[in-house]
Amino acid sequence: MTRSLSGDSRRDLRRDSRRDSRRDSRHDLPRDPRPGLRRDLYAAGAAVLLVTAAVLVGRHLQDTRHTLFVSWPPLLASWDPHLGPGTPAAVLVAAATVAYGPALAARLPWRALLPAAWGTATVWIFSLALIDGWHRGIARRLTTRYEYLQVIDRFDDIHGTLRTFTDHILLGSPDHWPAHIAGHPPAATLTFVLLDRIGLRGGGWAGVWCIVVGATACVAVLVTIRALADESLARRAAPFLVLAPAAVWMGTSADAYFAAVAAWSVALLALAVTRGSLWCAGGSGLLFGLTCYLSYGLTLVALIAAAVLVLGRSGVRARPALLVPLLAGLAVVPTAFTLAGFDWWEAYRLLVTRYHQGAGGIRPYGYWVWANLACAVLITGLATTAGLRRTGVLLLRREGGGHSGTTRLALLVTAALLALLVADLSGMSKAETERIWLPFAVWLLPACAFLTRPRAWLLAQAVLALLLNHLLRTGW
Repeated sequence: MTRSLSGDSRRDLRRDSRRDSRRDSRHDLPRDPRPGLRRDLYAAGAAVLLVTAAVLVGRHLQDTRHTLFVSWPPLLASWDPHLGPGTPAAVLVAAATVAYGPALAARLPWRALLPAAWGTATVWIFSLALIDGWHRGIARRLTTRYEYLQVIDRFDDIHGTLRTFTDHILLGSPDHWPAHIAGHPPAATLTFVLLDRIGLRGGGWAGVWCIVVGATACVAVLVTIRALADESLARRAAPFLVLAPAAVWMGTSADAYFAAVAAWSVALLALAVTRGSLWCAGGSGLLFGLTCYLSYGLTLVALIAAAVLVLGRSGVRARPALLVPLLAGLAVVPTAFTLAGFDWWEAYRLLVTRYHQGAGGIRPYGYWVWANLACAVLITGLATTAGLRRTGVLLLRREGGGHSGTTRLALLVTAALLALLVADLSGMSKAETERIWLPFAVWLLPACAFLTRPRAWLLAQAVLALLLNHLLRTGW
């Protein structure tokens, strides 16, 4: 009897703690809905002007100079209004999430919220992809001449292929790799090689893999927010993570899969520094090492990881032993590929040359350095633009105190924004950032947790995604 009462008491304390946490977080949020909403709309209007300018200037440059290599700048897409078999499901998911998402996210038990978010995000991505039909929307995406499935048969001898991988990066080399294989470390291609080896062959299985795994990125972000900031903020962010316009490009771009791996490396790090878990620290290092061998540009996820370490510094100081499994896990993938004969640094050096041999060397930096930001608006939505405005206000005014959940979330979002801006200024992401920046975009979406009137902003997100997928034929 005593043991039972003790268990009930613990459950009551946990429930009361969660209720107090939610109440405190609500008090930390801005209380000026009218002036705040007006400024949010100004920020959204500025984002609309940015996208409009990118479209108009881009069309002029492409029509007169033919240097952008995209049909509907700033996106790799073409104008083609259409409906498809996924249209009814996409509209239904959007309507249901807008109507019931915020309330369900606030009320569901945490353990139920996470699979619900993943399931809804998966259906949302699938339904958007199926607007273009199964073949064009999913099965064919990863089989085009630029994509990973084109070279599956060249990996019959994996060790031999890795040893000579860098010999085929440059355009003038014999049997040079297609663009995406040359543009990424071999772990990206090896993923699809291994899927083929276990019997999940062809573009259909590869597409399903990217969608199902990619949809878990929203869960990883929610886990991170709860660990570092506040559960209430995570619940407020959940519908926006689920109904992101980025879903248009997460089905089925391999970058959705990369985004999930990167997000889970950050989530496990957050759990490690807040709970003192050695296993989470090791898992985080392992996944971050894999992230760097999926995409060279995702080394910038280290900026988000650094923010996690800063926010969880008390946990690191209390358990310095966390660094041992973290570094050990981090060494696993690089060591394995190095022993197999692949030189990451040499490959990256050759990639820079290959990038300038192709369209990357012709596309004008002066246009893309700001038009890429218009792409970021399209994949994260106007709600995120308004949320980023509020993020800046929170950091400048330190509303809620320097150690509040809102400030900690604002710092995490700012770190992601910084990573995206560094990628932009590098000049190695000229165009196609609607897919390349998915791993950074998922960390900007939580800024929507700071918004008032979430249903109205969710509706704007859903309408944007539906318009993009129904009016354009996207390249990815």
